[in-house]
Amino acid sequence: MDYRIKSVKRAIHFANISKRDTSILKTKRLLATLYLNKISRNEMGVDSLYTLNHQNLKLAKKLKDTVALGYISNVLAYCSRKKFYADSAYFYYYNTSKYFESQNMLDQQADAIYYMADIQFEERDYVGCENTAARAIKLYEEMPQTETTLDNLWGLYNLIAISADELKLFDQAIEYHYKALSFSDKMEDNYLYTLYSNSNIALIYKELKQYDKALKIYQDLFENKSLLMEEPNNYALILGDYAHLKHLMGNYPDSEIKSMLHEAYKISDSINSKSGIMSVALNASEYYLDKNELDSAKYFSAIAYNLGKKSSTHDVVLNALKLKSKIDTTDTSYLNEYVKLSDSLVNKERAIRNKFARIELETDQLELKNQQITRERMWLLILSAGLLITLVLLYIIISQRAKNKELKLVQQQQEANEEIYNLMLSQQDKIDEARSIEKKRISEELHDGILGRLFGTRLSLDSLNLSTSEEAIKSREGYIVELKNIEQEIRKVSHELNTEFVSGSGYEDIIATLIETQSDAYGFKSDISIEGDIVWEDVPNKTKIHIYRIIQESLQNIYKHAHATHVEISFKLKNNVICLFITDNGSGFDVNKAKKGIGIKNMNSRVKEIQGDLEITSEKDVGTSILIKIPI
Repeated sequence: MDYRIKSVKRAIHFANISKRDTSILKTKRLLATLYLNKISRNEMGVDSLYTLNHQNLKLAKKLKDTVALGYISNVLAYCSRKKFYADSAYFYYYNTSKYFESQNMLDQQADAIYYMADIQFEERDYVGCENTAARAIKLYEEMPQTETTLDNLWGLYNLIAISADELKLFDQAIEYHYKALSFSDKMEDNYLYTLYSNSNIALIYKELKQYDKALKIYQDLFENKSLLMEEPNNYALILGDYAHLKHLMGNYPDSEIKSMLHEAYKISDSINSKSGIMSVALNASEYYLDKNELDSAKYFSAIAYNLGKKSSTHDVVLNALKLKSKIDTTDTSYLNEYVKLSDSLVNKERAIRNKFARIELETDQLELKNQQITRERMWLLILSAGLLITLVLLYIIISQRAKNKELKLVQQQQEANEEIYNLMLSQQDKIDEARSIEKKRISEELHDGILGRLFGTRLSLDSLNLSTSEEAIKSREGYIVELKNIEQEIRKVSHELNTEFVSGSGYEDIIATLIETQSDAYGFKSDISIEGDIVWEDVPNKTKIHIYRIIQESLQNIYKHAHATHVEISFKLKNNVICLFITDNGSGFDVNKAKKGIGIKNMNSRVKEIQGDLEITSEKDVGTSILIKIPI
């Protein structure tokens, strides 16, 4: 093989010297074939073949050799699959199908579409897989029914059947499995095809809880047990599923079921069949869980989970997590991981489905665009001839329109002047309204922010006036600093109209500082928690200012009226709504009477300004809870 590669490379060298593109492409395609043979024997990687075929693709496009483009795209798709680039592989197979379709090469076109359906199934795009497989079936049914064609038809109907099974369309899945069997029956060496289809049908009947039908299929399969055991991997898989069916039916001895599961697991382990081990382990774990043998159930679920993780077999991981959550009901981490993985798979399926559809759409659009460019070049020559005549006519028309536009502009200017005058009148009304609103806002800021802090500081200084200890002196110094801070805040309020409240620092830090400062001043303990993915940067500054002031007002009210010793403040995000909970263990109050106070009126006013809802519940000698819902 190495000698042949050297010879072909020498031929490519001479072809390059001759500068004949057809010779260069022919020799390079021959080299690609030799590389492909080496890859199939695991003697080299795909990178060299991938690079070479990209060169060949450019050359074939230059020569407009559609057949060569089809074969080259097919090899590039093969390389992409080897490199686990599913979207690139799908793209090249789609191009392959188009090139061969234009040359009426049905065999190669159908093969490419078959591979597209297979990629969609691997990427869990089951609906797309069914549609693509149906296109391939239509092409294969037009061909003579050779062994190869029958093999492909069986494979495609089987692909649609297992896709329908994944979509929980069980009746449809059974129908297509029997359709696949109708083609395998026409083949000479059809044992494995028949075995595979029948075992899949039995699994669906088991899922539908039609156990008698499933049992009949397994009994028929095990009548030729010696033949079945010639394929150890399939035998172990079917044996494990058969044991699981007997367990579900509930009328077979445990010793028989355990023996079957043990034999199936031992065979899968001996041949290092990862799929067999995972399948049998899941069946065994479920069996031992139902028998309340939790140690054994936990052991086998761990085997399935670890192998599923390692091989990225997501269905196995999901089933293993479900079993783990049932085995250890006290540990919620398994259910959380199950939900997280399930959601990520759904999102991935949606993205993959959209990506495959977009590949076809963009490829077709590119082809249409190329056709359009060709037509545009042809029309360009025709249009150039009439351009001079058109320019003369356009000059006459434009001159006339210019005169009409001048008259229209004069008229529009008069209308615009009238509209500006009306806008000035309405703007004056808005300014007056804004002034009124701003007065109310500044009143609320002074009451909620400045007065609250002055009140707390005054009380603290009153309690220290009678003491001359060093500690009291230090505390008074601290409160003097606080008075300076309040002075700064008064200045800030006076400039609030032109200043961003939360610029330059994290909002969560601002809230935490507020709560810590107020708690220290008022002498109670406080806890704060912020749950959920709240992106404060996306929350309007106006909303954040009102939240800040609501918390400040609430803490002041708790100190003045509730005499609480502990306050809990938490944020949660539910369905794009920020939920603010403020709870204290104070004396409680009559909610209806309290609604008349200025503090709660201000809180209501702030909540309305941010289109939120305010709920206050209180019970005597128990405490008070405030819930504020703020949509974002």
